[in-house]
Amino acid sequence: MSQGDFERSLKEHGSSVYGEHKRWFALRVDLPLLLLLLVLMAIGISVLYSASGQELSYVKRQSVFMGIGLFVMIAVAQFDTRFMQRWAFVIYIGGVGLLIAVIFIGVGAKGAQRWLDLGFFRFQPSEVLKVGVPLMLSSYLGQRVLPPRFKHILVALLLIGTPAILVGIQPDLGTALLIFAAGFFVLFLAGLGKAYLLGTLFVAFSVAPVFWFYLLRDYQKTRILTLLDPQSDKLGAGWNIIQSTTAIGAGGSSGKGWMQGTQSQLDFLPESHTDFIIAVLSEEFGFTGVLCLLLVYVLIIFRGMMISINAQSMFSRLLAGSITLTFFVYIFVNMGMVSGILPVVGVPLPMVSYGGTSIVTLMLGFGMLMAVSREKKRMGEQL
Repeated sequence: MSQGDFERSLKEHGSSVYGEHKRWFALRVDLPLLLLLLVLMAIGISVLYSASGQELSYVKRQSVFMGIGLFVMIAVAQFDTRFMQRWAFVIYIGGVGLLIAVIFIGVGAKGAQRWLDLGFFRFQPSEVLKVGVPLMLSSYLGQRVLPPRFKHILVALLLIGTPAILVGIQPDLGTALLIFAAGFFVLFLAGLGKAYLLGTLFVAFSVAPVFWFYLLRDYQKTRILTLLDPQSDKLGAGWNIIQSTTAIGAGGSSGKGWMQGTQSQLDFLPESHTDFIIAVLSEEFGFTGVLCLLLVYVLIIFRGMMISINAQSMFSRLLAGSITLTFFVYIFVNMGMVSGILPVVGVPLPMVSYGGTSIVTLMLGFGMLMAVSREKKRMGEQL
């Protein structure tokens, strides 16, 4: 090949690569984050197929919601972050209004009233507030001098506490804690002082007896007591933790193989396709499989934090950081309760546990992350 042919070929190849990059740029999609999420979805579908007893209906429904989630994520990523900031209050008020509607016209299941029946499917309004609360707080604090003053902290706590209490009385303690965490992370990233942090811990410990004796229901108290001694009720409240830790230990380093786990396949493990799905993965793929899943999670969290650090405005920085840290809380709480170091609170494993509304909500949050990421790219800077 002559020098001229080589240079001509290099230019054509470079144009092709540049064209591919421009197409992704035009869509305003963060390619590294998208690829990581697709890998996580593939892991989730394969584990769900085994955990559900090879039930294709679960896999098909999950795949549909993943497709909807991808569409929502890409659509939200196209919005300007300034547009999100303007609509934050409307989304927050709308979400709180839906939570109030649940009290009067909501439908219940398993002793909890958490859903609105829209005819063709049930909708859980509390999922909206997982994104609505950090969006609202990021908008509120992002327009003020930071670190926040005392009066601004009080307003922020009111914005966090209102939906958290409404969700807690459904009752849905797990989601209430996630909403509280999402809002608290915004305050933390906004520069909440050490004195306030220590004060919050003091107040939390002080009101703990009130929660225990007057607010927690009997089954919630049982979950906490069972965490301390699961063997005290082996066939009752302790069954879930005992079976999940048994499945985790049975997997060893490399696991028993896909669809070869005994705890899930023989129905010893309850809720194996939802809250306890990590126990299925651990039994079938072992410690190695869990590490691979954790690696994907860590890379997603790292990418999210890099987007937050490089954001162009305080609103974007607070929003991206809180969404990323809340995603971490999802993972930590689910794995903690399945392994027996946290009480069972019904928090799904992100993008792996079966559940449509939670997946769409997560992808909505990732769409906001991508919007923040593209905000950086539009200004001609590199991450």
